[in-house]
Amino acid sequence: MKPLHLFMILAIDVVWGFNVVAVKEGVMSAGPMVAVLLRYTVSTLVCLPFIRWLPGRMGLVLLTGFIAGALFMSLGGLSFALADNLSALSIVGQLGVPFSLILAVIFMKEEIRWPRIIAIAICFLGVVVMGFDPAIAHERVGILLTAGASLCWAIGNLLFRHLKGVPVLVIHGWLGIVSIPIMLALAALFEPAKLAAIPDLPLSTWGWVAYSGIMSSIVGHGGMTWLFQRYPVAVVSPLTLPTPLISVMVAVAVYETPITGQMLVGGLLTLVGVTIITIRTAQRRDSDMPAEPL
Repeated sequence: MKPLHLFMILAIDVVWGFNVVAVKEGVMSAGPMVAVLLRYTVSTLVCLPFIRWLPGRMGLVLLTGFIAGALFMSLGGLSFALADNLSALSIVGQLGVPFSLILAVIFMKEEIRWPRIIAIAICFLGVVVMGFDPAIAHERVGILLTAGASLCWAIGNLLFRHLKGVPVLVIHGWLGIVSIPIMLALAALFEPAKLAAIPDLPLSTWGWVAYSGIMSSIVGHGGMTWLFQRYPVAVVSPLTLPTPLISVMVAVAVYETPITGQMLVGGLLTLVGVTIITIRTAQRRDSDMPAEPL
């Protein structure tokens, strides 16, 4: 891998790692539903020139937009609004990896052997260990919401695989078009005062929302898609593993999030499981790909 591209991956890891602050600040200032609404508004405006109709695939696009867009982001926004321990949320958010594998086995008939089966069990064991930590017992609703958001993310990944070949800016544009009216309705129903206060939001809130919508969603996911088009999955995927560690360090540094011994054990178990799944899945997908002609 070229040094510039390696730097690009590590930069994306940092962007995603710092996104926990952007999401938390946006949610606390604007409200979870309004913050997601504004995030999609910003990202859709950026993607607007690239949006195009996709004949024969619009049903799938709309379903993907609902699950991987509005549902995923609304659950995530609520979890950040209800929980204070962002380190726990960052780790539980990694359940999207085992969820993706489970769904691939069920619906895509992907073959799975014992190392990845054990890794899935380790991931969920780690979350259970954290969930029973008395120090974060009050965070359980937020943790469950994050787990639900991770499942939506995994379902979205499965749907994205059927949209192969569609440019990332087109996909993100449609995610916004689908999600904006849903989030507007939810904000009007549950956060009418926050919705009415949008014109009075401080500039800093718009900055956090723009960071999430542009840097995390478009630059991060768009850049990663570009890299996957140029390098084997087994090369790129493991290099994204520092993201949850960066998120935890950022959460501790910015919000002084406490980390107990039980939480540390649970977090390490989950991350070990995620690492095994990520590396072995990437290697398998590369081995299943036909060799390119010379």
